[in-house]
Amino acid sequence: MSVLSAMTLVPPASAVSTSNGAGRASRDIRLAALRVPLALKLVGANLAVVIAMVALADYAGFRPPTWLLGALVVIVIAHVALVMLALHPIRDLENVAQRVWGGDYGARVGRSSVADAEVLRVGSMFNILLDDLAADRTRMRELARDVIDAGDRERASIARALQDSTAQHIAALQFELSSAARDAVDPALAVRLRAARDAAEGILEEVRKLSRSVHPAVLDDLGLEAALRRLARDATSGTGVDVDVDSRLAGERLPHVVEVTLYRVASEAITNATRHAAPRRVQVRLRWERPSVVLQVHDDGHGFDPAAVPPAGRGMASMRERLSLVDGALDVRSAKGNGTTVTATVPLEASG
Repeated sequence: MSVLSAMTLVPPASAVSTSNGAGRASRDIRLAALRVPLALKLVGANLAVVIAMVALADYAGFRPPTWLLGALVVIVIAHVALVMLALHPIRDLENVAQRVWGGDYGARVGRSSVADAEVLRVGSMFNILLDDLAADRTRMRELARDVIDAGDRERASIARALQDSTAQHIAALQFELSSAARDAVDPALAVRLRAARDAAEGILEEVRKLSRSVHPAVLDDLGLEAALRRLARDATSGTGVDVDVDSRLAGERLPHVVEVTLYRVASEAITNATRHAAPRRVQVRLRWERPSVVLQVHDDGHGFDPAAVPPAGRGMASMRERLSLVDGALDVRSAKGNGTTVTATVPLEASG
């Protein structure tokens, strides 16, 4: 075969690409037609049959009377209504799926009086799958709650050890150093002993702060309001940020798991604000919105663009996970230059 013959047999690249493009466009059109909703497919098929019958009658020279055309229109409308009624159980399945996707895990497919046996079986299987999903979710929540509760108990144990043992030993050491400094004859030695005493005092204060940050004993003894006020004092000290607490619970105690959860949310929100937002003031509000309790932490810092920050950051994920275990919800609103507001809402009826 000559080179010229071979060249005539091979189509140009542009022709191949044009042919491929036309093929893809044709395939996309066919797929788009197939993706039309089932109701439109059935109605379209019936209209096509009616139009074909009218065209055939016209071709044969038959002029149908007006009443026959009206009857055909009524039949088509009745058929459309019947199709919509028959497809209602399928739309119910879709609605339940959307509700579950939106977080309503209690949604179930109801028994329809117009569904056939096949659709009823599909709905029953769908409900069985949702029941299994709900049971698995409940087990996972219980496991996560057990893990977090174990962590909180371990934190409390460490905090008590720091406060009752380590801090006491350091306080005793500080007392001994003070006594030694008073009894020292050598002035240089007395100066060194006093410096060691001052260092021990600083270490003692750090240990006490660490104990409160690990698990504040005041939370167990006096409740969430007192713990939040202590948290505000600690956050204000040495940061230059004014942190104040406005509580409207009137001293009423909440379930322990709710108090621990809201305290952790407040601690995380205040820490994020003082570290990253450079605020001048942070306001912590605690109030009833029965049957829920609402914690709100607002700072006047530089804020951030929520769209530019991944929502699954470790601090944010930790707050959301803790709140989910008490059926709570977290809302974070921020804008550059307008500060940030973190709102945690816990329904007490579900969490108590």
